[in-house]
Amino acid sequence: MQGVRSISNLQGPRYVCPAPEGGFAVSEECGDVKVFSNTNKPLSSISSKYHHHFGNPAGICSDSEGNILVADEQHQKVYLFPSSGSPICLVSKGLQRPAGIACSTQGLLFVADSGDNSIKVFKYRVRPYYSADVTPSDSPNVTPRRRAK
Repeated sequence: MQGVRSISNLQGPRYVCPAPEGGFAVSEECGDVKVFSNTNKPLSSISSKYHHHFGNPAGICSDSEGNILVADEQHQKVYLFPSSGSPICLVSKGLQRPAGIACSTQGLLFVADSGDNSIKVFKYRVRPYYSADVTPSDSPNVTPRRRAK
């Protein structure tokens, strides 16, 4: 391995994920999620930035829109922290012990619930994901169609 670096002064790091703009985020056992730049410099604390109190932040992930999602194991919820604006509680019921999470480019949220040994799948985006081979419509009620090739 080349160029190994160490990030210190964390309080019980649990999970790490890529963050927007090339950095990374780390959940800490002691109730916070810290965001670092692509040069490993601390950028923010989610608890401080959003005035949010975590019980026990566990799994974290980031999506293609620059949001950071956090599973709070103690509060049995999953929150979305947008790059600007207020946090949004995405999942508030049906979780026993959310430990790990991942999100897809199609707007799906996967939650590993170690309380009942299951993976739960949620849709969290209102608008469908559009890629270069999909034609968006002006109407939000119309399902996008693939372009003919």
